[in-house]
Amino acid sequence: MSTGTPEESGAAGVPPPARRPQRKQMLLRLDPAVHDALTRWAGDELRSANAQIEFLLRKALSDAGRLPRGTGGIPRRGRPPKDPGDG
Repeated sequence: MSTGTPEESGAAGVPPPARRPQRKQMLLRLDPAVHDALTRWAGDELRSANAQIEFLLRKALSDAGRLPRGTGGIPRRGRPPKDPGDG
């Protein structure tokens, strides 16, 4: 008899969803004026400052042809999109 929870073993024999790889953490020192401008820009685009920095770094890497091929997209946060089948 299994002692695992449905989340661990997957409900109805369905395997659990794959976990995302752990994200790297780093300390970034910025000029206060640059940080303020970045925070305002992030707010205008409804992103956190961290998400804005990652967005800009990925865009710069992509534009320079240096973004690794196996790189996934930026993880989406917040509420999932509404299912079109829901009425």
